[in-house]
Amino acid sequence: MKYDRIIKGRFLDRPNRFVAHVDIGGETLPCHVKNTGRCRELLLPGVPVYLQESDNPSRKTRYDLICVEKGDMLINMDSQIPNHVVAEWLQKGPLFPKDARIQMEKSYGNSRFDLYVETIKTPRRKAYLEVKGVTLEIDRQARFPDAPTQRGVKHVRELMQCVQDGYEAYLIFVIQMSGIKGFAPNWATHPEFGQALQEAQQAGVQIQAYGCQVRPDEITLDTPIPINLKEPT
Repeated sequence: MKYDRIIKGRFLDRPNRFVAHVDIGGETLPCHVKNTGRCRELLLPGVPVYLQESDNPSRKTRYDLICVEKGDMLINMDSQIPNHVVAEWLQKGPLFPKDARIQMEKSYGNSRFDLYVETIKTPRRKAYLEVKGVTLEIDRQARFPDAPTQRGVKHVRELMQCVQDGYEAYLIFVIQMSGIKGFAPNWATHPEFGQALQEAQQAGVQIQAYGCQVRPDEITLDTPIPINLKEPT
């Protein structure tokens, strides 16, 4: 996925979940944060950030915060982009035939999953996919979630129901950075989510994690990342 109209700035502070103050060429401006997560380990005063200028003149904020530098890593913080990154990747045919039908945001039971894929030719395949963007990194290991997520647990359990009803089900973690060596649930923050992942894997849900190639103006899905669902002792 490509971005246009990208400029560089310096993060100053974040008065609320939706707005950050950024120094752009010596001027302090409010910017929209496209990630409502805590991101406390990323948004530190003075860190370089990359912003997309909006083409909507009526917006209250002129810029969206897209990426942040963390040491030698560039992390995409746009929580709206992982679904599109996976859809773009699916069109290349890694999991399903290239002519498969891909639908964004499809309801099932009490959930709305990010993607639904249905193949055209026999044998017919029908699959629901839930996508989770990951921005939390500790010593080159990715973790999810960065805060408790009962909604995430609900999605995992709904995917298990999909399998019981005869569908394929995938939970794909999009690690929005490169250089990651492994992925694991964030047991310290939300053990229930880790337990749900273990149960889902046993029930037949396909759990996958992928790193990304990230530039200030682009993010693409890259290679699979090893997953460890074992709870630390």
